Amino acid sequence: MYFLGFDLGSSSVKACLLDAETGTAVASAFFPETEMAIDAPQPGFAEQNPEAWWKNACQASKAVIQQAGVAPEAVKAIGISYQMHGLVVVDKNFNVLRPSIIWCDSRAVPYGNRAFDALGHDRTLRHLLNSPGNFTAAKLAWVKANEPDVYAQVDKFMLPGDYLAARMTGEIVTTASGLSEGIFWDFQQSQPADFLLDYYGFDSSLIPTIRPTFAEQGQLSAEAAAELGLAAGTPVTYRAGDQPNNAFSLNVLEPGEIAATAGTSGVVYGVSDKAEYDAQSRVNTFLHVSSTPEAARYGVLLCVNGTGILNSWLRNQLLRNSVSYADMNTIAAHAPVGADGLVCLPFGNGAERVLENRDLGASFHGLQLTRHGLPHLVRAAQEGIVFALYYGIKVMEQVGVGLKTIRAGEANMFLSPLFRDTLATLTGAEIQLYNTDGAQGAARGAGLGLGYYKNRDEAFVGLHVTKTIDADIRDQARFTDAYERWLEKLMANTTDITPVLS
Repeated sequence: MYFLGFDLGSSSVKACLLDAETGTAVASAFFPETEMAIDAPQPGFAEQNPEAWWKNACQASKAVIQQAGVAPEAVKAIGISYQMHGLVVVDKNFNVLRPSIIWCDSRAVPYGNRAFDALGHDRTLRHLLNSPGNFTAAKLAWVKANEPDVYAQVDKFMLPGDYLAARMTGEIVTTASGLSEGIFWDFQQSQPADFLLDYYGFDSSLIPTIRPTFAEQGQLSAEAAAELGLAAGTPVTYRAGDQPNNAFSLNVLEPGEIAATAGTSGVVYGVSDKAEYDAQSRVNTFLHVSSTPEAARYGVLLCVNGTGILNSWLRNQLLRNSVSYADMNTIAAHAPVGADGLVCLPFGNGAERVLENRDLGASFHGLQLTRHGLPHLVRAAQEGIVFALYYGIKVMEQVGVGLKTIRAGEANMFLSPLFRDTLATLTGAEIQLYNTDGAQGAARGAGLGLGYYKNRDEAFVGLHVTKTIDADIRDQARFTDAYERWLEKLMANTTDITPVLS
């Protein structure tokens, strides 16, 4: 028996086939082999074609079945993880009406800010735990205002994972956790936020049917099964946004547990049993996948958009793909802690929530042409990413989420010794790396949703720590000094935001 997990990211769609009994991954694949395109028809825009997600999911599914050499009927359930905060709109015939407005798109910021002011900050934060900001609800408001002909045809809006599941099953459904990440969920009423729908003029019929996170959410149609290389009737039994799912994949389900990831964006995600919020919405609170009516669980999410994408940009544009990411880590190690005074602000991937939705852009400061070289540029970039995450961690502490241990998958920027050593030393936290990723977590979620796994212990058989990184007390002062220089540059470039002091 096997479970199949999909992780729909902004760069690729990954699939993982998990042996149900041993909890080990027997095959994995991702498509495309080069990164999926993100279209930017105007500055601050970021769009993708949902059809590309589907085609890449089909290729990844067929690849893992072929790798493992298993019969399609041996796959008993499917789980889906997906890039959060995106918007897909379809008509009554399930035709996609426009490209998806994805998570790093900044166009909806004014629509969210106006709603925040009009509805009242206190009321909005008490009910939504967040400003509408740049999330899915505000993106739908942008479509309504700027593309009225498109909006008039909308039968349902979906998150990216809702769309992928609907292509599989023919059923358009969502989850309460998903609606909370789109800022459609009223935490006090435990239902969609009627007052926000009324403000924007959205009919409640646009919201898909709500299903539990761990439960059957439809079965593969014959047409979809043929395209995926799977058996018709296979149930989809789990769905979650990529960051709640990353936490789930690392067995981070209870208050005080912390997960992190550093792919295109960088995220620190802490679980709480209290419905706390940041008044400036610099970090965001959503329903966690483990939340139940009897025991509410909330995920407090810090996201820095400009993370791995900065490392990728340097490799693609500056180094012309001439070296690997591992080679870049070696190059960076030739520069000292603090990159000899060179400072990088890594915010070049849309409006940053941690900067109160400012789109600051990425920049280097203090470049000395007679002193700095490639090692300093690469090191300053990686340090700048860590410093941005640390800045956000200080905000998380203000809403009651502290961290002593960080769990992460051994992947993406956590493969960089410089990145993980800097993060461990600056925060003082122990970093535990695990043999997992988002697609594997989605497969485990499918097993729980099917009912094959009866509890947390059963679901995480096969999960183990591969590496532990401790803070280097000897270097702590140097990293702290470098962070203070970075913070000074950040404050000089963002004089109108609420400062977060070290």
